[in-house]
Amino acid sequence: MKKDLIYYDLILLILALDQATKWLVTRSIALYESVTVIPGFFNLTHIRNKGAIFGAFGQAQDRVVFLLLTAASLLALAFVVYYFFRTPSSERGVKFSLALILAGALGNLVDRVFRGSVVDFLDFHIAGRHWPFFNVADSAITIGALLLVVFFLKRRPKCTPSSSA
Repeated sequence: MKKDLIYYDLILLILALDQATKWLVTRSIALYESVTVIPGFFNLTHIRNKGAIFGAFGQAQDRVVFLLLTAASLLALAFVVYYFFRTPSSERGVKFSLALILAGALGNLVDRVFRGSVVDFLDFHIAGRHWPFFNVADSAITIGALLLVVFFLKRRPKCTPSSSA
């Protein structure tokens, strides 16, 4: 359990970074305002995402949709917490990946519960193509999920032809 303290620190660090950046954005940039950081490539744009990933269900104003999305977030969070604690400390890559996912999920859940929507502000675009707005929590979830896939693929046992086939 003591070996896992670094993961708890990582979760707290990312959660704090996520909430601090969202606080700065909400205090410094008006809703729907955009600040150019790198012309033609990167802006800071303050938006609120009431939906799920990449704004899915974002136009729904229904309280039931909000409650369902919050419940789904809690269920997914519980699933990740369960696997985080079931994963042995020796599986450092998997623990690290799950810690990133946990931190991101907590960051967005805090927004959803206390703000009623998730603050997104990272805004990338190239040649008229626009990536959906996201935040630090989304980045942690995405990086954690990609790393998790890599770690699972690397440890997958190699199949050998069966002699009975």
